[in-house]
Amino acid sequence: MTIIEDNAREIASLAMKRFSDNQRQRLMIAIAGAPGSGKSTIAERVVNLIISESGIAAALFPMDGYHYDDAVLEAMGRRAFKGAIDTFDVHGLRHMLERLKANEDDVIAIPVFDRSIEIARAGGRLVPQSVEIIVCEGNYLLAKQSPWDRLKSIFDFTVFVDVEEDDLRERLRARWRGFGLDEAEMDRKVEENDLPNGIFIMKTAAEPDLRLKNPGRE
Repeated sequence: MTIIEDNAREIASLAMKRFSDNQRQRLMIAIAGAPGSGKSTIAERVVNLIISESGIAAALFPMDGYHYDDAVLEAMGRRAFKGAIDTFDVHGLRHMLERLKANEDDVIAIPVFDRSIEIARAGGRLVPQSVEIIVCEGNYLLAKQSPWDRLKSIFDFTVFVDVEEDDLRERLRARWRGFGLDEAEMDRKVEENDLPNGIFIMKTAAEPDLRLKNPGRE
């Protein structure tokens, strides 16, 4: 069994127990970490485990859908730093999290980020009222600075995925290599944007309910 599988099973087990203890009210879980930490892979596996092993309806909600559009970032002069904390619509994200937690609508459409075109697709996924556990994953869900610090209290359980800096660098390079970037552009993206963002996230995140390590270069 891999470390990612172990981590996912631990989170899924805790989620199912918390859901039962919570009188089966909709449960909101946050999985935070640096880009390349493995949080997205873990979150997807958590959702699949909850569904397959408990029959509880679960859904994934990635915060990446709240990236500002490239045209907005160009106007801000921040296009080259896409992924930094100021390049997300935090207020839109917060309102959506609160709406999902309230669970008053028969179905909620959420935006989903399409990495192949670097654009968020509005209404990219539907979350019906029958979903009982929502696993939200993203870089800044546990950020302590205002107004991001208003997010943590929305969640019933929070997780942070830790990874060593050298492993993080290699994973980020592999990610961009997979998109066909040349060495110079890959170095720029990793060393000037992604890695500094990742280090910032790991150093400044609020303490989670559960901290997990995801070592290795995958």
